[in-house]
Amino acid sequence: MPAFEKHVFICTNERDESAARPSCRNEGAKKLKDAFKDAIKDAGLKHQIRANESGCLDQCEHGPVVVVYPDAVWYGFVRPKDVEEIVQSHLVGGVPVKRLQLAESCLNTSECPHRGKKK
Repeated sequence: MPAFEKHVFICTNERDESAARPSCRNEGAKKLKDAFKDAIKDAGLKHQIRANESGCLDQCEHGPVVVVYPDAVWYGFVRPKDVEEIVQSHLVGGVPVKRLQLAESCLNTSECPHRGKKK
């Protein structure tokens, strides 16, 4: 079997509700992962694209967070209603969904305007 063309990592990290930072699982990431698996299968991409649960991706304030590799496209605040658009536009059509992409200025930085804010 050939290697997967893309991997979709869905953060499903869970923290206690009282933690200083939010967690993707508490924002509905488990349903999101299931929605990706179903949409990828329905699009006929099951053997080309793999949806994977991930531990913390350190983008907690943007959760639920999804990253597509090898494209290195980061999505934030993703909801199950967004999954079909990501699958069709990005995974099928090769065009990332701009409205859901995290700003470069928010990745791997402590200065993101979302840091320190709980939903």
